[in-house]
Amino acid sequence: MNARDAVKISIDTGDHISMAYLDDLSDADLMRRPCQGCNHINWQVGHLIASEHGMMEQLAPGSSPALPEGFVEKYAKTTSEVDDPHAFCTKNELLTVHKAQREATLAILAKMSDEDLGKPTGVDYAPTVASMFSLQGLHWLMHSGQWVVVRRELGRKPLF
Repeated sequence: MNARDAVKISIDTGDHISMAYLDDLSDADLMRRPCQGCNHINWQVGHLIASEHGMMEQLAPGSSPALPEGFVEKYAKTTSEVDDPHAFCTKNELLTVHKAQREATLAILAKMSDEDLGKPTGVDYAPTVASMFSLQGLHWLMHSGQWVVVRRELGRKPLF
């Protein structure tokens, strides 16, 4: 195993857990908020996708697929309080964009050398290239913890 393999494991683990939590949720479920003041799941997923795209474009400009027109604006901080489901993508649209973005992220990672992974990014929350890649799984896990609350409110059993 090399450094890329270890980083990929962290990304894949975050993806596996997050996708399991989203699997049986409907579009209406994705509009639920874990509690007052929290962002609904749909917004969180869009935010995660837009964040990943931005970070990967910082590391390897032009290597990620373009996000759909207006996607970044739909999932800006200013829209986090909007509750109109028509203002956001459907679950299927989100997961399709996520899949394309994640494939690009893993392709970028595969091209990195150990030396590349140790380079600084200039970003305080992900100071090295390796930490920015690891964040792609960890960021999803951080948000998915909120989805567990919604799942329990909906009567879903624990998955993990």
